[in-house]
Amino acid sequence: MKRVAILILTAGTLLVTAASTVARTAHSAQATTIQLRRTAVGAILATAGGRTIYTFGRDSRNRDRCAAISGCTSVWPLVATSGTPIAGRGVSRRLLGTIRVHGARQVTYAGWPLYTYAGDSGPGQTSYVGVSQFGGPWYAINARGGRVK
Repeated sequence: MKRVAILILTAGTLLVTAASTVARTAHSAQATTIQLRRTAVGAILATAGGRTIYTFGRDSRNRDRCAAISGCTSVWPLVATSGTPIAGRGVSRRLLGTIRVHGARQVTYAGWPLYTYAGDSGPGQTSYVGVSQFGGPWYAINARGGRVK
């Protein structure tokens, strides 16, 4: 009887683990939503979770230069998507796009590659706007596609 109970418990654990894995995979396959958020530096682009989105001063339109610098994307992760990015509240759909960077689809806005900052402690944080790292400044971006310094 003890062996049967252990087998049932093990099978149940495997089913829960498998269901959890499927849910995570389905969630990661969704497209990324970009929205407008009011912050201390003005209305800027943010992730669906409210984290500030940045651009890199060394990038050019549709060209990510951070990915070529060792350690840069560890500190400044790409805003990536697996589908067509979604324009949330206040964001122009026609300014959203993607570029390929090391096998990932990085979201762009008005041609600028987009990033988050690993050091941000939560939604709406803007203390890293204007900081210089990896050889260039990091800016927020507004709804018109202009850099916020």
